[in-house]
Amino acid sequence: MRFNILTLFPNMFSGPFEESIVKSARENGIIEINIVDIRDFTSDRHRTADDYPFGGGSGMILKPEPIFLAVESVLAGRDTSGVPIILLSPQGRIFTQKIAKDLSEKAELILICGHYKGVDERVRLYLANDEISIGDFVISGGELAAMVIVDAVTRLLPGALGDFTSAETDSFYEGLLECGHYTRPRNFRGYEVPEVLLSGNHEAIRLWRRRDSLRKTLLRRPDLLEDVELTEEDKRLLDEIKAELSSN
Repeated sequence: MRFNILTLFPNMFSGPFEESIVKSARENGIIEINIVDIRDFTSDRHRTADDYPFGGGSGMILKPEPIFLAVESVLAGRDTSGVPIILLSPQGRIFTQKIAKDLSEKAELILICGHYKGVDERVRLYLANDEISIGDFVISGGELAAMVIVDAVTRLLPGALGDFTSAETDSFYEGLLECGHYTRPRNFRGYEVPEVLLSGNHEAIRLWRRRDSLRKTLLRRPDLLEDVELTEEDKRLLDEIKAELSSN
């Protein structure tokens, strides 16, 4: 899979993409990351990529010309039907695990990193075909959002993780928060590992983990339960959890 990232600050990506899962995926040919400097597509000797907003007001706006040219350069001479051209913006749809899964099925993505006060509206209207936000808050630019999306999508690609079931059991993969996990030592400062996890009874362990996942979701993110397709077992476990909570 190929990620094309259009940015004013290409050096921001040198650290995060040279560590951990993203680094391994790049080295193994699972992903390719193409960092495109928007300033390379400016037309003046000062490499000006932003300007004052028409109508007045504070802040600077990213100009449309270099962004259009940068995208056209990335797409030149190839079959690009269905390539998502994503503007990273606080006005976009909120990034979720489902969106990450959908994007992981694409062969290529283009991520446009907004900066300063924003991007000329013509980029939004006539170039981008998607708009994504990583949350209801404002950061200095789209570069950090691009890093988040690349990481979230990469770990869903076959071969990126040593054991893909690790991704399948992550929080949000099935719409629920992940259950708690424990490792050695068995007793740490008097805090014991739940006995069921030491029992060797795989069915009992599976039920404990599912119950813990449902309990955490109910307590911390009950909104998620509205969109999850619950099995009859899940419904029974939830009823038990609610009864337990109401009695405490």
